[in-house]
Amino acid sequence: MTQPTPPRIQLVNTPDYREGYANSVQVRVNLWDFFLMFGRVNQTAADNVAIHNFQGIYVSPQQAKALLNVLQQNVTQYETAFGEIKLEPQAGGGIVQ
Repeated sequence: MTQPTPPRIQLVNTPDYREGYANSVQVRVNLWDFFLMFGRVNQTAADNVAIHNFQGIYVSPQQAKALLNVLQQNVTQYETAFGEIKLEPQAGGGIVQ
């Protein structure tokens, strides 16, 4: 028995496609989906931090788990090539984003 030929995958960017930089990701979860909110941290003083959220994305629980797996694979490859990524808490807050 022969294996079926896998489909060709074509990536097409829609007219509203944008790329951005995020150094903050917040996650909210409910029974039906995961909500990922992306933003940029802006610290104007030692005691003043603002997070400017610019994009929210809903994904299914299945897609969230697939994302977890692909991110883990890519982080492992990155650390193999460049060394361990260390997470350090933000000064005074103890929060890693």
